[in-house]
Amino acid sequence: MSDLESVISSASNWSLATKSSLFVPAIIAATGPAGTHAFIEFFVATLRNSHTRLAYAKAVSRFSAWLETDLKLTNLRQLQAWHIATYIEQMLKDGLRPATVKQSLSAIRQLCDFLVVRQVLPVNPATSVKAPKQVNRHGLTPVLLPEEARAILDMIDISTIKGLRDRALIATMAYTFARISATLALKVGDYQTRGRRAWLRFVEKGGQTIDLPCHHLLETYLDEYLAQADLIHNKKALLFCSMSSRSAKAGLSDISLLENNVWTMVNARARAAGIDRPINCHTFRATGITAYLKNGGRLEIAQQMAGHASPTTTQLYDRRDDDVALDEVERILI
Repeated sequence: MSDLESVISSASNWSLATKSSLFVPAIIAATGPAGTHAFIEFFVATLRNSHTRLAYAKAVSRFSAWLETDLKLTNLRQLQAWHIATYIEQMLKDGLRPATVKQSLSAIRQLCDFLVVRQVLPVNPATSVKAPKQVNRHGLTPVLLPEEARAILDMIDISTIKGLRDRALIATMAYTFARISATLALKVGDYQTRGRRAWLRFVEKGGQTIDLPCHHLLETYLDEYLAQADLIHNKKALLFCSMSSRSAKAGLSDISLLENNVWTMVNARARAAGIDRPINCHTFRATGITAYLKNGGRLEIAQQMAGHASPTTTQLYDRRDDDVALDEVERILI
């Protein structure tokens, strides 16, 4: 593991940027103070999404390590287009998915662009390197059948605050198509009554604000959870927090839930409902979108609710064709 990856894996606080010697790859540091400062600035100042920041940092770390160990380059100014193209081919030979390879190339290209702007590199050698072709008609996110999602919600023991919280959290993702990051960022004040219905206000990817009315079941689940947790009047509190202890009678702490905690929780809830295949937080987003479209919902409305920039992205979550394909395959009578 490189210095950069070790810092990333041990902490997400990028104030560590002041200790640049800890995580700037040697091949970058060899360009001098200007290169080091530009490298730090690229990650700390230009990448606002934490997931993108971590993914790009890991991609650059792997690439830098490959340049140093395999090609024996000592300075990034020696970098040529064929070096990058060779690295891309090597990643494909190692069995990495085209999406991963494209993301790595994007990280390298954007970093080099920034270094050109900061006059660390004369040109961007990644500009002429083509990414591998990738045509996705279906996403890789596992999707549940409506009855499976219902079983998960029904199997949750709601005699505890933890159970009420988990049911409300899962229902929020399923009924609003919200990303887990936007769901965990919700505050109690983002749950509002407008007229006769409750609404949720999400801040989604790219700072996009989305206001959505609550499904009647989601409204019920949230009301029961807030009443039992005594949160309804604390508008500035996080809506979904971790528990104060492992006790069955534990209350909520003031510490936010982590996405890994939710991933563990939803898989445990799925196993309890008799679903033995792995799922993730995005599963409920995809399940909600598919169920909505199956029941006559419009793609453009699903796109708007999910906060997607393109309907093509929304279609990756639409698994209605899976049922059609299965019916057709069963026609092969041998």
